[in-house]
Amino acid sequence: MPSLTTKMKKTGTAFRRAAVGAAALCLPLTLTGCAGLDTTAPSAVRADPAPTAQAARFGTVDCRVAKCIALTFDAGPSENSARLLDILKEKQVPATFFLLGPRHIEKYPELVRRMADEGHEVASHTWTHRILTELEPEEIREELERPNEEIERLTGRRPTLMRPPQGRTNDTVHEICRELGLAEVLWTVTAKDYTTEDSALIQRRVLAQADRDGIILLHDIYAGTVPAVPGIIDALKERGYVFVTVPQLLAPGQAEPGKVYR
Repeated sequence: MPSLTTKMKKTGTAFRRAAVGAAALCLPLTLTGCAGLDTTAPSAVRADPAPTAQAARFGTVDCRVAKCIALTFDAGPSENSARLLDILKEKQVPATFFLLGPRHIEKYPELVRRMADEGHEVASHTWTHRILTELEPEEIREELERPNEEIERLTGRRPTLMRPPQGRTNDTVHEICRELGLAEVLWTVTAKDYTTEDSALIQRRVLAQADRDGIILLHDIYAGTVPAVPGIIDALKERGYVFVTVPQLLAPGQAEPGKVYR
């Protein structure tokens, strides 16, 4: 029987190949107007006059004043997530986790609970990482409802955020998210960690793109990513950044179901 490490390496390799292929496919779309997706910036949400409670174990942050940035991780939990949580706890940094179902939520329920218990935001990356824009409405609902149910069962809190696989979304996805009480969260910074296991390169890519109100996309399923996190945190703290979850980034406003944030 293959070892757990071997299985996880195979899973990561398959995910990496799919991601690289997706990046190649998205290039012509971006050049022909894909980048015109209607999204809402965190600063626009913070202008909402109706405040909401944004308590977390790491304390509350007013991103109208502080230079905030959000660290997010897709496609876990994985065998690397426990070490990542140790690093975040040591550095006193909250993160937002967009989780998958089979071989992830189902395999590491204790890590899902730990993420919530330690003050991180636990959200959905769909159940099986199918491209939502290629599915029928009922299939989209299933992809979104299943992780919500499992996360709520494990943590006691139903997710209010989701990240569409490959960032691909459309009006049908928006409408179903609205029905299910989910806001869509994209990103402004990507290390493309699915293309390399070089932790130093991952760190350089993040630092080169980081800016105020940024949303950093990383994947804790890849071997090179978690070792890059301490350096990313330390370097951004030196630049004056404060790390927050996505809901904290939007506070005192809050994400509205059916809308896309970036």
